[in-house]
Amino acid sequence: MQLSFYKYQGTGNDFVLIDNRQLQFPKNNSKLIHYLCDRKFGVGADGLILLEHDAIHDFKMVYYNADGNESTMCGNGGRCMVAFANFLGVIQNETTFMAIDGKHFATIKNDTVNLQMQDVTSVEKHENHVFLDTGSPHHVQFNDTIDQFDIKKEGAAIRYGAPYFEEGTNVNFVKKISNAEFRVRTYERGVEDETLSCGTGVTAVAVAMHSLKETSATEITLQVEGGTLQVSFQKEGNSYTNIFLKGKATHVFKGEITC
Repeated sequence: MQLSFYKYQGTGNDFVLIDNRQLQFPKNNSKLIHYLCDRKFGVGADGLILLEHDAIHDFKMVYYNADGNESTMCGNGGRCMVAFANFLGVIQNETTFMAIDGKHFATIKNDTVNLQMQDVTSVEKHENHVFLDTGSPHHVQFNDTIDQFDIKKEGAAIRYGAPYFEEGTNVNFVKKISNAEFRVRTYERGVEDETLSCGTGVTAVAVAMHSLKETSATEITLQVEGGTLQVSFQKEGNSYTNIFLKGKATHVFKGEITC
């Protein structure tokens, strides 16, 4: 088959995006999805995302990890999908769409997308780390040697270790820069490597740092390998609400591939 696709990236987190409103893509073909995401033999991406019709909202986002399996919410992927929907004329400057974790609201101005994430109602504090779910599960821990750290090796050990095992978790290593700024490197499950950026990951870090009282700010800058993102939120009791992930989402190229 001849497949048309678009490549988008958000702070270096890159995706193959496909307009699947006609439901022509074989979405159960995990080998095909893995092939398209392969950087040696396919297009190359951290994940593949389908844009589909939704009966109530502007569109539906269906996200697959690079390993070919449908996965939980991807924050940077969601921002890229909003930019893609805007490019296709499906939306204008704001949208409400469906993803695997429910409804999301977003705005877009130029290349900057501000995406509302799900509320966080639980932050599990352990001796050396924090665990929380921001649409995807995230392990968060400090590491002052973040620039020299072997993210793939250490991240994989945590991702597959107790208590996560086969289901796994994403793993974020954090260094504090100032009250309202943190440096983050993330090991993503499904990619099974470090990515240049992780949207749900920086969201988890921002909430975790506030919960640990490492910051008093409710608008936080996160430095990732691929650039800079902002996360803002409100604290209501023990919950975090009105969480927004903000950053650029860029169209890289359009292509066709025979597969």
